[in-house]
Amino acid sequence: MSTTAIEQGAAGPASPPAAAAMPPSPPPPLTGAALALGTLSLSLATFMNVLDSSIANVSLPAISGDLGVSPGQGTWVITSFGVANAISVPLTGWLTQRFGAVRLFTMSVLLFVLASWLCGFAPSLEMLVAFRVLQGLVAGPMIPLSQTLLLASYPRAKAGTALALWGVTTLVAPVAGPLLGGWITDNVSWPWIFYINIPVGLFAAAITWGIYRRRETATRRLPIDTLGLALLVTWVGSLQLMLDKGKELDWFSSPQIVLLAVVAAVSFAVFLVWELTDAHPVVDLRLFARRNFAFGALALSVAYGLFFGNVVLMPLWLQQWMGYTATSAGMALAPVGVFAILLSPLVGRKVGVWDPRRMASAAFVVFALVLWLRSQFTTQTDLAHVLVPTFIQGAAMAFFFIPLTTLTLAGLSPERMPAAAGLSNFVRITAGAMGTSISTTLWDDRAALHHAHLAEPLSAGQGVFANALASLQAAGLSAEQALAQVNRLIDQQAYTRAADDIFLGSAMLFLALIGMIWMTRRPARAGAPAADAGGAH
Repeated sequence: MSTTAIEQGAAGPASPPAAAAMPPSPPPPLTGAALALGTLSLSLATFMNVLDSSIANVSLPAISGDLGVSPGQGTWVITSFGVANAISVPLTGWLTQRFGAVRLFTMSVLLFVLASWLCGFAPSLEMLVAFRVLQGLVAGPMIPLSQTLLLASYPRAKAGTALALWGVTTLVAPVAGPLLGGWITDNVSWPWIFYINIPVGLFAAAITWGIYRRRETATRRLPIDTLGLALLVTWVGSLQLMLDKGKELDWFSSPQIVLLAVVAAVSFAVFLVWELTDAHPVVDLRLFARRNFAFGALALSVAYGLFFGNVVLMPLWLQQWMGYTATSAGMALAPVGVFAILLSPLVGRKVGVWDPRRMASAAFVVFALVLWLRSQFTTQTDLAHVLVPTFIQGAAMAFFFIPLTTLTLAGLSPERMPAAAGLSNFVRITAGAMGTSISTTLWDDRAALHHAHLAEPLSAGQGVFANALASLQAAGLSAEQALAQVNRLIDQQAYTRAADDIFLGSAMLFLALIGMIWMTRRPARAGAPAADAGGAH
C-alpha cells in the first residue's frame, strides 16, 4: 500500500499540497560514541526480549513446585507470553504511526521492566500468568523497532553492519536462555530470571531516550481499526493456543483443539478480507505484494521455524535420554554463538557488496550439513561429537539472518519500515512456534514407531531379551524393574532414532528452501543509487 494513500486518508487539518506531498527527511546517521551507545542499548533491549521468551522453559519445574501447581498448569507461564507477544508484534506499524518510534520503543522497554519486576513478585500462578501477558504485550514492538532504529542510525552503505549487530542478539539469545535460566534456577531462585531484566532494561531505556529522542519519527492521528484489531486478537490468540497446547491435548483428538483451529481459520479469513479493503488497516498486508518482502519473509520464517524447532529438540534429547542436566545441555549448545559473533561483522560489511542471495544459500547448505551430522547421532555419541555441528552452525547463523533480512526489507521507504519489520517478525515468531510444536509432536510420533519396530522381534523368555532380563534380575532387580529397565533402553534408542529422523528431514527442507531465496531480486549494491529493489510485482 502506498504511503500517499495513508497520508491522504489521515485525519487532520488541511495543509498546502506541496507540503503534503513532501515526506519529512530522515535524520542523518549517528556517529562516534552516540552510534556505539545507541547500538548497544538497542541490542541489549532486543537480547533481553528474546532471552525472556526462552529463559523460563527450564525453570518451569521450579516455578510449578514453588507455586503449588502441576507442571501442565505451569506451562501457561510460557503460553501466556507467547500469545500476547504474537498479538502485539504486528501492531507495531500502526502504533509507531500513532505514537512515534522512539517514544513507543522507550515506553515498551520501561513497561517490560515493570512487568518483569511484577513477575518476580507474583505470589500465585494466576498473577504470574497475568503479568506474563502484560510482559508479552509490551514486548511486541521492541524487536521490530530496535531493528528500525538501528537501520536509521547507520548510513545506507552500512545497513548490513546494523543488521549484523541486531541479528547476533536475536539468534544467540534463544540458545543462551535455557543455559542462563538453568544456572539461575539451580544456584539462585527462579524469580531472578525476571529480576535480571530490571537493570538491563533501565539502562537500555535511558540510553535510547537520551540519544534518540531528537530523532522521533512523524506521527499521525489515524483512526483505530477496531474490527481488524479484534480479528487479529482472535485468530492469533486461537492459533498460538492451539500450537502451545496441541501436543499436550493430543491435537485434533481434543474438541478444544478442533474449536481453536476452526476459530483461527475463520477469523483469519475474515481478517485477510477486512485488512486488504480497509482504508486504515491495523496491519499493512499489502506489503506482501512486494516480491522481495513476500519471498524473503517466507524463506526467513520457514528457515527460522526449522532452526527453532531443532534448538528446542536438541536440549530435550540431551536431558531426557542422554543424561545431561539443564546446565550441561545449555553448555553443549552454547558454542553456537562463537562463529555467529565472530563472523557477523564480516557479513554486515559484505552484505552490500556480495549478493545476499548467495550468502543465504550458502547458510542453508551449512545448516543442511549441520543437521545431517546430527542425524548420525546414536546413544553412544559423546560431548565432542555433539559440539562439532554446534560450532559449525554458528557460521550458518551469521550468514542466514542478515542477508535474508536485507532481502526482505530491500527497497522500502523509511515510513514503511516499522510496519514491514513488525509484520516480518510476526511471521517469523509464528513460524518459530509452529516449528516447536511440529518438531516435538513428530519426535513423539516417530519414537512410538521406532519403539514398536524395536520391540517387535523381542519375545518373552527367548533369545537376547530373556538373557537381558535374567542378568538384570540376577543383579537384584525384580521382574517388573527389569522390564522397566529394558523398556527404558528401547525408549532411549527409539527417541534417538526419532531425533535423527527430524534432523535429516530438516536438512532436506533447508536445501529445498534455497529455491525460494532465488525468487527475490538482488538489492542495490552499497553506494549505488537507491531504487525499488524490493520488486512491487
